[in-house]
Amino acid sequence: METNISVIIIDDHPIVLQGFTYVLQDIAYIQLLGTFITASDGLEFLAQQAVDVVLLDINMPDMNGIHACQEIVRRHPASKVLAISNNNEASIIQRMLQSGAAGYILKNAATEELLACIKSAMRGETALSTTIQEIRKNTETGELPMVTRREKEVLHLLAQGLTTPEIAEKIFVSPLTVESHRRNLLQKFRVTNSASLVHKATELRYI
Repeated sequence: METNISVIIIDDHPIVLQGFTYVLQDIAYIQLLGTFITASDGLEFLAQQAVDVVLLDINMPDMNGIHACQEIVRRHPASKVLAISNNNEASIIQRMLQSGAAGYILKNAATEELLACIKSAMRGETALSTTIQEIRKNTETGELPMVTRREKEVLHLLAQGLTTPEIAEKIFVSPLTVESHRRNLLQKFRVTNSASLVHKATELRYI
């Protein structure tokens, strides 16, 4: 028999709260103690009730997720914070983990992944959904290229099938400048043509 795990959810999107509630309420070993639409409400509840796992949206209206995570960890070190988000940027993931989060889960993760992450957090492990694990692995092995804002813009337009002259007209630069950005992107992603560039950028979730 599995030990009960108490959980609260802090997210300002009602549909997300409903979705997580629907998933967790039928799990025998999960004790869902409450849902909150602001970080302040969640912190107020935590001041009165011990909670094993806090599912925390990283974008809250009253407090950003990093600050909220830091506050929860500081005031309630026994509680494990699992960040929940649709944001898969490596820098954001890293900042949440550095702020004391026990893990990071994409909101579209399968139920099995969510439950596995909750259990991992309770064991003191870093709990990451599969997609986040891949992103972290790519970052650590240097496979995630650093691209500039303009290069990312060119990348998105290439993915839409635009030609060099069309991109140049769209972003108000010369075709030579676009070609320079494209060559830089090919080099950074270690590919030799635009089709491979778009494919790899999509795999690494730049697009």
